[in-house]
Amino acid sequence: MPVPGPSPAQSSLPAAAARFGTHGHGRGADAVTVGKPALPTGPALPFGPAAALPAHLVPGPPPAPGGGPGGDLVAEPAREAAAATAAPNPALERIMRGPSGVGTAGLFFTPRQAPPAEPAPAEPAPEAPAPAAQGRPIPGLYHHPVPEPDPARVAEVSRRIKRWAVDEVEAYPPEWEDQFDGFSVGRYMVACHPDAPTVDHLMIATRLMVAENVVDDCYCEDHGGSPVGLGGRLLLAHTALDPVHTTAEYEPAWAQTLLSDAPRRSYRSAMEYFTRAATPSQADRYRHDMARLHMGYLAEAAWAETKYVPQVSEYLTMRQFNNFRPCPTITDTVGGYELPAELHAMPAMQRVIALAGNAATIANDLYSYTKELESPGMHLNLPVVIAQREGLSDKEAYLKAVEVHNDLMHAFEAAAAELAVSCPDPRVVRFLRGVAVWVDGNHYWHQTNTYRYSLPDFW
Repeated sequence: MPVPGPSPAQSSLPAAAARFGTHGHGRGADAVTVGKPALPTGPALPFGPAAALPAHLVPGPPPAPGGGPGGDLVAEPAREAAAATAAPNPALERIMRGPSGVGTAGLFFTPRQAPPAEPAPAEPAPEAPAPAAQGRPIPGLYHHPVPEPDPARVAEVSRRIKRWAVDEVEAYPPEWEDQFDGFSVGRYMVACHPDAPTVDHLMIATRLMVAENVVDDCYCEDHGGSPVGLGGRLLLAHTALDPVHTTAEYEPAWAQTLLSDAPRRSYRSAMEYFTRAATPSQADRYRHDMARLHMGYLAEAAWAETKYVPQVSEYLTMRQFNNFRPCPTITDTVGGYELPAELHAMPAMQRVIALAGNAATIANDLYSYTKELESPGMHLNLPVVIAQREGLSDKEAYLKAVEVHNDLMHAFEAAAAELAVSCPDPRVVRFLRGVAVWVDGNHYWHQTNTYRYSLPDFW
């Protein structure tokens, strides 16, 4: 089993920063009234090294990738790569802590507020999610443990999101209620966004997460989804996020389509709540990432229609688009602040966000492997593609996919640490910390959601 690294309270970035020199990066129903804490203007407050680590803080090359295919692939090199973390360094920890002293308090997370007191709902509150002890991490998978999410917040988010999904947008019929509860989206979002200042902030992410899953289920997957005609459905659904500007004669007909099915109703409502809290730049950033997601859906659908099994490199390319990227990219909105557009658009930041989404998505491939094998037809995921394209057994392919995940995680952490050092703007460091915590929370949810996921018997 991997030796876990530091908890997200400190984030996994300090240890990664000690390695980056050898990696390189050049290769929902309730009203939302969200205050945006003022950010400082003018030059960022200086703290930590401005460009690179002193030579004595760079301890040599990162862990080597795990063993190659064949035999028992739970090889010691793979185990060591998953477990390796550098010893924390005081200078690096200062970087990740951020500035201190008079005038710097506003650069940190807004203090959390307790969920607002409301009358108990007439219907029973959703059952509390299963504790982490009921799930186990994939052996050899590089990850960081997280604290148990605040149970009061989990219960309140779970109550609100079910009311929104069932009553406000009618996303789920009564017969899907057990699946909705089993998704445990409240626990998921509280784990991924521990810095959210209020439950209203958490609901921004939770509604968008549920809406994305409604689209995936109804258009692509379990509940009536099909690759046939997917492009037209996705295009019309995307206009619930990115509105159509057309003539007065035809605009009413388009607007009516936004209420015509559960995916479009969900997208429209979730986006309305989001844009109340987000800046125009944050909203446009999210639309861009959702367009990426929909393009990934279409690539996968095209392969399904033609029964094409992509090369591993092609599959990983598709997964950079069909992935979790829209979720961590809104971490600043959910945190009640903004990473300005010019900082978000930096190539180094875009690399960090892409690697975070890629690693989180391959973790999903690994945890959902047995679930997808039980579904009709061949469902593409990384272990299946590796087995088909590289002629490996199911076990060998799965364990090689674990190595791919670990390589992506190490690359993400190294790139994030390098950016934190080379661009020590407090808002950049705060955003990077938020993305790292989101990745760890995403793993926690997959690991502990035994309603949805079980591990293959490969160990």
